Amino acid sequence: MASFAVSGATLGVVLAGSGGGGLSSTARSARAGVDLPSLLLRKKDSSSRAVLSCAGAPGKVLVPGGGSDDLLSSAEPVSTTPAQPEESQIPEDISEQTAEASTSVDAEDKLESSEPTQGIVETITDSVTEGVKELVVEEKPRVIQPPGDGQKIYQIDPMLEGFRSHLDYRYSEYKRIRAAIDQYEGGLDGFSRGYEKLGFIRSAEGITYREWAPGAHSAALVGDFNNWNPNADTMTRNEYGVWEIFLPNNADGSPAIPHGSRVKIRMDTPSGVKDSISAWIKFSVQAPGEIPYNGIYYDPPEEEKYVFQHPQPKQPKSLRIYESHIGMSSPEPKINTYANFRDEVLPRIKRLGYNAVQIMAIQEHSYYASFGYHVTNFFAPSSRFGTPEDLKSLIDRAHELGLLVLMDIVHSHSSNNTLDGLNGFDGTDTHYFHGGPRGHHWMWDSRLFNYGSWEVLRFLLSNARWWLEEYKFDGFRFDGVTSMMYTHHGLQVSFTGNYGEYFGFATDVDAVVYLMLVNDMIHGLYPDAVAIGEDVSGMPTFCLPVQDGGVGFDYRLHMAVADKWIELLKQSDESWKMGDIVHTLTNRRWSEKCVTYAESHDQALVGDKTIAFWLMDKDMYDFMALDRPSTPRIDRGIALHKMIRLVTMGLGGEGYLNFMGNEFGHPEWIDFPRGPQTLPNGSVLPGNNNSYDKCRRRFDLGDADFLRYHGMQEFDQAMQHLEEKYGHLQCKCSS
Repeated sequence: MASFAVSGATLGVVLAGSGGGGLSSTARSARAGVDLPSLLLRKKDSSSRAVLSCAGAPGKVLVPGGGSDDLLSSAEPVSTTPAQPEESQIPEDISEQTAEASTSVDAEDKLESSEPTQGIVETITDSVTEGVKELVVEEKPRVIQPPGDGQKIYQIDPMLEGFRSHLDYRYSEYKRIRAAIDQYEGGLDGFSRGYEKLGFIRSAEGITYREWAPGAHSAALVGDFNNWNPNADTMTRNEYGVWEIFLPNNADGSPAIPHGSRVKIRMDTPSGVKDSISAWIKFSVQAPGEIPYNGIYYDPPEEEKYVFQHPQPKQPKSLRIYESHIGMSSPEPKINTYANFRDEVLPRIKRLGYNAVQIMAIQEHSYYASFGYHVTNFFAPSSRFGTPEDLKSLIDRAHELGLLVLMDIVHSHSSNNTLDGLNGFDGTDTHYFHGGPRGHHWMWDSRLFNYGSWEVLRFLLSNARWWLEEYKFDGFRFDGVTSMMYTHHGLQVSFTGNYGEYFGFATDVDAVVYLMLVNDMIHGLYPDAVAIGEDVSGMPTFCLPVQDGGVGFDYRLHMAVADKWIELLKQSDESWKMGDIVHTLTNRRWSEKCVTYAESHDQALVGDKTIAFWLMDKDMYDFMALDRPSTPRIDRGIALHKMIRLVTMGLGGEGYLNFMGNEFGHPEWIDFPRGPQTLPNGSVLPGNNNSYDKCRRRFDLGDADFLRYHGMQEFDQAMQHLEEKYGHLQCKCSS
């Protein structure tokens, strides 16, 4: 048996024919060093939040110990249409190219996708009380509204009339693609459930595996279950480039691939023979001492699955967001876990008065120092912090505390990693991405999606839905939206507010249409979900409803405010002009809500400075203890740190965000563990000896009542509770 570690515990992989073993129980507070022969998962016991579960669909009654109908039969044909040629949009004669594929949408699927879910009743077993209780969650109807006429934006902002040709074209493209999805895929509901058609699908008869890889000449499923024999389980290809194989159950009824097994797809491609992790993999792990990640067939037995016990909170009228990163959330120099964050950090967030937690770096990323923004496995939660069940337990605990959980989702680009990610997946340059320079982000060193590809739309829409459906996230902060919406990606461009900068040839209409589609899906199927877009350009219509002609986000992340504070902190006090500050804080579009912040994780990274460090610098090392004299720099710094946050929250937007630790003026910067790096020009960038010393959050400083950090933390806490009482962030305008 090969074994490797996940978040301080040992994960074992059972090789084919080597025999298995029972799963050891894992307590919430004692995880390190536990040897699990199959996969790191907790069993039902009095110390665990995991309880008896039964997988089911909305509207079904879940009975402890019982089974449920499979949502997808193994014999059901794949629902897919051809990928579009590079640089092209979905053609007008899409019916000719997709007519045959339309047969893959069963009548049952069409009926199911058209019925709104009115409520969910689940019977769950509580492992603490050992009683059975019924959780009734009354939901808003889950209906994706049909497109409107897209004309209301001109009533809201008459200045848009001068750009009607562009905006009407944008909306016509959105309506055309919506119509094609409705006709050939059963609607956005069915189209956004690609994870029920592609990847590993378990049925009562066995396991079906499908993968879209049109560039591959041949393909085989390999892994521990067949001793990595490429001749054992070869796959067949359909006319749309989808490879498929069905593995029937073993004679004893057990699945052909054991839970926890390593799996990959081996393909003969134009670039040679390669092993790749499925684009739809639900879990992946890096073994100690190895560079590549391993895809994991993740299908825990019913008694090991986590069942959510608490309803999701309703969307608050104003958002107070605590931005966080699981790995660096411990005071100790280590990678923290989902379980520790659940038990230690979530109660802190609640106590501080925030009503939402935004979590970075959830999607698996091979390079830890990328802060989670170079995603390699889009459907897999990062295994550095624990298992998928651990993440579900974290989210459920947040809901118990009344906290929304927002995910920092990355659909703006993908890691250029060819070993673990999507880059060159089928041996071509144009699989999920644009070819040539358009498919490469020169500053981020990453790949850029082709949003005009049918299968890319399926992949990304399904990815967004997966996190909302499977993990019950309450919404997203979409990263890098400015980069998506413009072919220049917002680089070396100054946005002055001239409307021609937003609606012209530099706009990537395919990308904007994708954003309209994903917001349609989110708000239709998850009416209380929150969608925040990170946009520095200030594009008009960004936060207006799709039916009215807008892009559909609930909030824009107001990035100009933080930049203004850094600009001012570099100047003398005499250069600060209140009129300029107020203008920056209030310079946002009417009826389009913003989330404002004085500083986020960006300002805390190595190479930059936090506001506290700009203000107090090295004095923070020697003069933050209350039993020592202060200095004018410390007194001025603490006062301005408080006032900057207060005025930002008071004037800057309809939501407020703070990066963890900055509420008490966390000293120094964030520096991920890294070794020396050789740059393309041959020069060597020194590392930090792979140290975690500055990749943690010293919450103990904010809690120590003998330090001045404590007073700064108390001030921030008072700010949050003040807003909770009086609701001054709430938007009073309407569209």
